Amino acid sequence: MNHPVRFKGHESFIIREGWLTKGLREVKRNPKVFCENYGADALGVGPNMAKAIRYWLKCSGLTDESVRAIVRLTDFGEMVFRKDPYFEKMFSLWAIHCNIANNRAQATAWQLFFNEFEYEEFTREELEQKMMGMAGNAAGQKKVAQRSVKDDCDAILRMYSQKAPKNSDPEEKNVSPFGALELLEETEEGFSKEQPRLDKLPAEIVLYLMAGKMGDGTGTSIEELLHMPGGPGKILNLKRTGLMEMLEQIEWAGNIILNQTAGLDMVYLPEKIYPEKVLEKYYYGKR
Repeated sequence: MNHPVRFKGHESFIIREGWLTKGLREVKRNPKVFCENYGADALGVGPNMAKAIRYWLKCSGLTDESVRAIVRLTDFGEMVFRKDPYFEKMFSLWAIHCNIANNRAQATAWQLFFNEFEYEEFTREELEQKMMGMAGNAAGQKKVAQRSVKDDCDAILRMYSQKAPKNSDPEEKNVSPFGALELLEETEEGFSKEQPRLDKLPAEIVLYLMAGKMGDGTGTSIEELLHMPGGPGKILNLKRTGLMEMLEQIEWAGNIILNQTAGLDMVYLPEKIYPEKVLEKYYYGKR
């Protein structure tokens, strides 16, 4: 059975500063905004950029397109629109990163890069070669264009670098706001995945990734949280010490129970927690 995959849905444009704000506003104003000239006139950009904005809104979990020709804000999109429309809170950027990196159907290369690409240090060529193989496995019998995978690799490097990487498309000069997450660093030899600065990573983001993956009372090991697909270790590039520091903050807030006696290293939820509830508590203070 083939699972849905998608490559190069971004028209070669990474998320630029102000794009998500503009997209949220126009979708809220007119759910059919993308029906007229791809939304280019309303958004004040070219048609390909408008398509890219639509794509990023969708795979970020900010919009829903389940109704034909209609684009609506999701519950998450509504929260951001009301509480952080200009993305001034790092939590919002982190939550969107988590959604993209877990979205295999719409942002397959991102999901593969953070969950299955094991190299901590790599060159652009190594990334492209490895990603092509992983993309082929993910697509099954569906053929994947090498150019699309290569463009996705370039987009990932540009999106998470704090400056435009060497050999990137000279036409794409804008640095993405996601460089502020500090998940990727360009080195003399190539690139390296980096653990982000913990003082810029809200502990609630770790809880957001844990929510829905853990059953209340059953417990999950620290090792599993480090290595499970879609978990905080993979999606946030966390080392064990970094994950432990985040878990201690979450425990102090009363949201988890840590048991490190007799070498157990287990995490328990006092009650079942769902991702949407973590978002609601952060934006609205709801329990």
